[in-house]
Amino acid sequence: MPDPRFFEDLGPVSLTELAALTGAELSAPGAGSVQVARVAILARATADSITYFSDRKLAAELAETRAAACFVTERDVGLVPQGCIALVTRQPTAAYAMSGERLHRPRRHAGPAVSREAAVEDGAVIGPGAAIGQGAQIGRGTIIGANTVIGPGVTIGRDCVIGSNVSLHCALLGDRVKILAGAVIGEAGFGATAGPRGVIDIPQLGRVILQDGVTVGANTCIDRGAYDDTVLGENTKIDNLVQIAHNVRVGRNCVMAAHTGISGSVTIGDGAAFGGRAGVSDHVIIGEGAQIGAAAGVLRDVPPRAVMGGYPAMPMRQWLREVAWLSKSAAVRRREEPDQ
Repeated sequence: MPDPRFFEDLGPVSLTELAALTGAELSAPGAGSVQVARVAILARATADSITYFSDRKLAAELAETRAAACFVTERDVGLVPQGCIALVTRQPTAAYAMSGERLHRPRRHAGPAVSREAAVEDGAVIGPGAAIGQGAQIGRGTIIGANTVIGPGVTIGRDCVIGSNVSLHCALLGDRVKILAGAVIGEAGFGATAGPRGVIDIPQLGRVILQDGVTVGANTCIDRGAYDDTVLGENTKIDNLVQIAHNVRVGRNCVMAAHTGISGSVTIGDGAAFGGRAGVSDHVIIGEGAQIGAAAGVLRDVPPRAVMGGYPAMPMRQWLREVAWLSKSAAVRRREEPDQ
């Protein structure tokens, strides 16, 4: 369920309204009066939720879902369990996205720059031009830089340092967190799908959680989750100009050098390290203590304590041998070619 500190609930609405909004057809006569209050993925849906099914790899989750209703294609109607109402559509993901927009809305800052509904503990320092939204909480000893925006409901622990021109939304921060100037934490991650009139955004209804001692460099972006949370573990250190996408789970004591890019739903074990400009494809698992070399491109899972380099990333020694072989082969080829 979207965190009410960060998202307004706009429901409940009837299935008749959602069917009209999305162009879906109700499979059960008389089911249009059923009310739903929220969207949710299959595994997290409750009796007042509407969900969607677009990947047969998740058939087991569909069979166990507790959702009141589910968007499905015509070929998958028979997979919907008894008690769950099928809404038939050619584009289940788009229908889910449109329903999410109808049922949930991110809270926006309203009123004075520092909301009267914000809770700022004694000893916190608020810089000039900073904006703090309603329901936000700032812990003792924390410093908020000039022109920084702390969105509604954001919680910041004690003895944190938030630089100037930082944007924080849909985020929960522990103690001793440092965020350097210009970082953007908790904005919507990249999620889009084909809709009835072109590409549409998929609502991003999760949060960002930064645990105690995390450091985030200047102009880094960490997206909030789409369905789950984006989480950075204790004492993880992120350099400037890093991109961390939605639903990423980073363990404790990890380090990422500048220009690292982590795609959505990646899981990273404790103590992993990334060189500058390393990139990781979506849904990859990086094992505990793994090292990813500079400019490496990781396309598949990495075992614990592995040292990887190159593109596509491979064990570092193998990559270095291949580079040396290519260099030697090219040199031989040049010597054998006649002068032009």
